[in-house]
Amino acid sequence: MPAEQDIGALERRLGYHFANPDLLQEALTHPSVGGNTNYQRLEFLGDRVLGVIVAEALFKAFGNVKEGSLARRFASLVKRDTLADVARDVGLDRQLVLGRGADDEGGRRKPAILADVCEAVIGAMYLDGGIDAARQFVEREWRTLLVEEERGARDPKSALQEWAQARGFAPPVYEEMKRVGPDHAPRFVVEVRLANGQSATGEGGSKRKAESAAAKSLLGAVENN
Repeated sequence: MPAEQDIGALERRLGYHFANPDLLQEALTHPSVGGNTNYQRLEFLGDRVLGVIVAEALFKAFGNVKEGSLARRFASLVKRDTLADVARDVGLDRQLVLGRGADDEGGRRKPAILADVCEAVIGAMYLDGGIDAARQFVEREWRTLLVEEERGARDPKSALQEWAQARGFAPPVYEEMKRVGPDHAPRFVVEVRLANGQSATGEGGSKRKAESAAAKSLLGAVENN
């Protein structure tokens, strides 16, 4: 267990208190720890629960949209990088329990692991509090993304990456510069850099929002040059 693990602070950030805290601990335990208890079964369940909640939200939000367009939006909302962003935003990277080797290899930063633990936590919420508990978490953490889909807005991070790729650049690099405030209400400052040296910073109440703000700022600068 990492020294900084604080289940109470994590529950406050999740907006949910577990009646059975063992479920949350299981959801935070990577297979590298060994033994029979890890997040894989909860990840399996959480993947399905998340899919139902997001599909229902899209079905209600886009009443006149055909299946193909709904499927595209769905894929964007449940993809690995989206789940990893949510995991970082709520602090799952800091609370994750990893074996020493996986930790030393940077497991806390790997999008695949972060996506898995995010799904596992959703599965744990579902088992502990039912579909309503899981839905409240998903609807809150995915709200901005759903609104962007509804408005047809361009995601600044995707737009900046497309701009860089079109010019033969490597993908933009994001770095957390500062984090202040308590775990349940943090503020982040993130810098994004391009291969040509241009950079910008952004601030937000989650790392995802700070990255989006930084990307939007840099995209505005490069598109106006």
